[in-house]
Amino acid sequence: MGESCASKSLSSESANTELANRMSFRSQLGGLRRGVLSALYRCTIPLGDRGPIISFTFDDFPRSACSVGAPILERFGARGTYYAAPGLANTSTDLGELFAEDDIHSLIDRGHEVASHTFHHSSCRSISAADFEVDVQEGIKAVELLTGRKSRNFAYPYGHVTLATKKGLAPYLKSARSIIPGINGPEVDLNLLFANQLYGGMAGTAAVHLLIEKSVAQKGWLIFYTHDVRPNPSEYGCTPDLFEFAVSAAAQSGSRILTVEQVLDEMGSTAAPRLSSDMVETL
Repeated sequence: MGESCASKSLSSESANTELANRMSFRSQLGGLRRGVLSALYRCTIPLGDRGPIISFTFDDFPRSACSVGAPILERFGARGTYYAAPGLANTSTDLGELFAEDDIHSLIDRGHEVASHTFHHSSCRSISAADFEVDVQEGIKAVELLTGRKSRNFAYPYGHVTLATKKGLAPYLKSARSIIPGINGPEVDLNLLFANQLYGGMAGTAAVHLLIEKSVAQKGWLIFYTHDVRPNPSEYGCTPDLFEFAVSAAAQSGSRILTVEQVLDEMGSTAAPRLSSDMVETL
């Protein structure tokens, strides 16, 4: 005979409870990992009274980030930071068509920043720390060749960060941007800039507004990141409506909208980075 309705209900409830417990454990583990990554191998510099500042950044980057995202920023007199992995040029993924060399030249000519994102878009969790550093260095060189400018600003592919890479990359990067959410300041860790996702459609406006309000209150540096900007975006992109809402809200908040390089140029003009005394050799 089959299970009774009550038995099936108890079985389903038990499975749901187990799933919830697993999700809670993973969430706690992720929070612990983010806390450790944020606490160690820091290279800090004071934001001072420069905030509130908001930066809009794009990862990979899809051509729509250039053809749709850039004009939206420009309508508000703003510019963005585009993290490029040169090995992805002229390819297509679920993000749509990725950038071509002409896109990079167009962005540079219009005052946007093009920064590095490794060469092959590698995850530091899938290859050795030494191999990852090589990929980062190759990406930096390739971006410099494409732009004619030196760039030491970097974003981790997939948002994957390890203590070994955070420590190992520090000597030759100006900044490394993560996808760990938060607002930068009053002390900014150049080895791990906090950044907040800008994904989906207009259902995300409340979260965007709340982040901007919080950043203004703290006089901090808020960084947004996304990928494609299309009417039907990937799960890692946003609609043009949401992107324009975020840029408009940033402008109306009284925040200055600056590229990552512009912010760091300001900070570097009056203070030099210092290594934190809490750096350790092992965990």
